[in-house]
Amino acid sequence: MRAVMLNSVPADPAVADLPVPRPAAGEVLVRVAGSSVNGFDLAVAAGYLQQMMEHRFPLVVGKDFAGTVEALGEGVEGFTAGQPVFGVVMTPFLGPGAMAEYVTVSAGYGIAPLPQGQATAEAGALGLAGTAALDSLDAVAPAEGETMLISGATGGVGALAVQLAAARGARVIATARPGAEAGFVTGLTAAEVELVDHGGDLPAQVRALAPAGVDAVLHLAGDGAELAGLLRGGGRIASTLGLTPDAVQGVPVTVHTVMADPNPRTLGELAARVASGALRVPISATYPLEQAPEAFAAFRAGTLGKIAVTCS
Repeated sequence: MRAVMLNSVPADPAVADLPVPRPAAGEVLVRVAGSSVNGFDLAVAAGYLQQMMEHRFPLVVGKDFAGTVEALGEGVEGFTAGQPVFGVVMTPFLGPGAMAEYVTVSAGYGIAPLPQGQATAEAGALGLAGTAALDSLDAVAPAEGETMLISGATGGVGALAVQLAAARGARVIATARPGAEAGFVTGLTAAEVELVDHGGDLPAQVRALAPAGVDAVLHLAGDGAELAGLLRGGGRIASTLGLTPDAVQGVPVTVHTVMADPNPRTLGELAARVASGALRVPISATYPLEQAPEAFAAFRAGTLGKIAVTCS
């Protein structure tokens, strides 16, 4: 099979031929139709995770996948050959990735059926970003009418979080530079989204819109401690970037450090929202598998929403 892989880190991913993996007991072999680039993939290629996770080379990159079940490992129930599925590769080590023509994944975690008629391209860019967005939102649990600041609204996670927060009736303040970024964010939902320019004096802009402080913050980009300082007393902040309570000592707020948990229930909820039209996966560019290195370069250069990779 063709796969986007690394023989060492740090290194730039390259496309090469590798053997098709075989599903072990409890695993599903998926013929991958689509994947996407995430910040996690860039961190792996840059070598940032060497001390955090075991690396097994050749290492195939890619967390997100959408495709069809090709084969079942021993003991697998609940899936059938040819069934459309999507999800996130979740292993305790790095090695089997989704940016390839085939990938093996656990049948019990990180995979869910794909609703009939849902576009594979969207599903292949949904799993990790969607889970991070939904888990972050659930952590701070904005009530209808509460004010929420989303820092990093133009990225894959942020673009989905804007839609999910607006659907809950929250007043959304989002970071975006004037021009293309602003147009992208305001076009994500029919609800009103108020914008602040992260290239300017962010605290002053937020306080002008919410003098008493915001009720909740999603920390997807920027200085977490600074963002926590924009909360009202008793406010909540969810961070996908490792912010901990130690960083905001003395500030009367609650800090939630979020690690995306792509369990079947969460994946199923996301898929249902996309299938119903309540949630849109904003894909700004799509690259074929052979051009995946260019997709990584585009991600590094900065992009709006998601970059998809077609794998078959």
